[in-house]
Amino acid sequence: MASVPDLVDVVAFGADPTGRADSAPAVVAALRHAKSLGRPVRIVFSEGIFQLYPEQAETRELYVSNTAGADQRYRDKKIGLLVEDMHDVIVDGRGAKLVYHGLQTAFAAIRSTDVTFTNFSFDYAAPKVVDVTVADAGVTDGRAYRILSVPIGSPYEVNGTHLTWLGETSPVSGTPYWSGVDGLEYTQIHDPSAQRTWRADNPLFTDVAAMLDLGDRRIRVDYATAAPPRDLGLVYQMRLIEREEPGAFIWESSNVTLRSINAHYLQTFGIVGQFSEDITIDRVNFAADPASGRTTASFADFVQLSGIKGDVTITDCVFDGPHDDPINIHGTYLEVVAKPAPDALVLSYEHPQTAGFPQFYPGDEVEFVDKLTMYPLAGRAVVTAVDGPNGLDHIKPLTTMTVTFDRPLPDAIELGGTVAENITWTPTVVVSGNIFRNVPTRGVLVTTRKPVLITGNRFEAMSMASIYISSDAYQWYESGPVTDVTIRGNSFTRPADPVIFIEPTNRDVDPARPVHRGITVTKNTFDVGDITLVNAKSVADFHFTANTIRPIGGPGRPPYTAPLFVFTGSTDIQIADNDYDTGTAS
Repeated sequence: MASVPDLVDVVAFGADPTGRADSAPAVVAALRHAKSLGRPVRIVFSEGIFQLYPEQAETRELYVSNTAGADQRYRDKKIGLLVEDMHDVIVDGRGAKLVYHGLQTAFAAIRSTDVTFTNFSFDYAAPKVVDVTVADAGVTDGRAYRILSVPIGSPYEVNGTHLTWLGETSPVSGTPYWSGVDGLEYTQIHDPSAQRTWRADNPLFTDVAAMLDLGDRRIRVDYATAAPPRDLGLVYQMRLIEREEPGAFIWESSNVTLRSINAHYLQTFGIVGQFSEDITIDRVNFAADPASGRTTASFADFVQLSGIKGDVTITDCVFDGPHDDPINIHGTYLEVVAKPAPDALVLSYEHPQTAGFPQFYPGDEVEFVDKLTMYPLAGRAVVTAVDGPNGLDHIKPLTTMTVTFDRPLPDAIELGGTVAENITWTPTVVVSGNIFRNVPTRGVLVTTRKPVLITGNRFEAMSMASIYISSDAYQWYESGPVTDVTIRGNSFTRPADPVIFIEPTNRDVDPARPVHRGITVTKNTFDVGDITLVNAKSVADFHFTANTIRPIGGPGRPPYTAPLFVFTGSTDIQIADNDYDTGTAS
């Protein structure tokens, strides 16, 4: 019989559910006590608001995929709820709202097993994204103007013809946690009426002649030009670009579940799962709190899973308002840069946002891939030893590692021309019953050689491909090939061109050596304009069957000219039994 978990109440350790005091010290004490028990434990909050400041949060030196790489400015991470070296743990919010301050990771599971985070909402008092709405616009006395509306939680100062964003002031240091000027470093635009978001240039702070703070978080900007603004009602979502902290972090852990959570904002990046096993994300609402006046819910991706094995299950979630991809599941290619012995290689992280943590463990199986063709070389090998970064400190070089294998390595391995993938850490994936909307990028990115099922999802007005399958050894170095992907029973409404994009980075394309294979697209509904449904490169055994394609605009629409399907260097393609508006065609 399973043991009844001990109950640890954060309020009993001094956490304040009224939201008046900083609850971070009490939460840290409660979690440390729970860890000391050494047995199953349920850590509970209560209904109420808990303020969590970073100054007394747990601090760990950590290196996290797709964030700040080896940059030593950001090596130390503040973590609000840290489950570390623990087993059989439930963090139950019981309806609590957690309000984070400054730059910190909301929660993390590190070297832990059987961990559940559930039943709470969380947000940040001052997101590092500023959502500015054009509340009024026009031309007076020959000059254009805009009136900008700023949500609560985005403090600012007008300084002449410039606007300084002040983040939030630390109660300890008396200085802002972050600051920036005018349009910051990156902008995307959200149209609340059309329910669409896209990346674009920011005109708000160009040719400014005068700027006036009108009070009540409204700013008048007058311009030196007379061209009337055409962006009334649009929201400019502006941010800096450094990814200092993951929004949440799962590392070297197994059987981790996130369930029934309102994730109103993820600060400086999304949820990162890194070299962990069996991750479930169920009924998580990734969306800004309507009461906040904001539309952004993540600084970048929502969910980024790198080097996961076992099962990844993402079900019945809402993904609304990210600044990058809602779901990205991949491995990592490391480039071969030296061969110190017949059975050893020096491997290098190539993208600057990823470094500092182990990519291989003894016993892992590794496949070697030619960068030019993205085709595997003959002869896999098993890792016997690794000399490299450990993810916890900066004692050893953070971007390279020496890996020793159980056998002499293939002669075809070329320095700079071959990459290595850890194929032990590749998951089976189910993405089911989710809603994707107000996304400026792709919807689901996935590259794993294990089975993938994408079913019963709604993709609404994606601004790039709804589903993207790459395998990249030139830019992001996100691996690897797919062999069994089913895309079934989804709806794609007002999608971008193409809807499904298969784009490995092989520069030498040979249909006899495809990168991807075994992809089935069936029983989906596409409500589309004049766009391509599938653009696929280097794929074999592809089936597009029993889908319904309904052109937007109905019978009176202008003729469409875009090809529905584009295949390059691909073989064994089946397109059959699809309903194209008025009938069935092959």
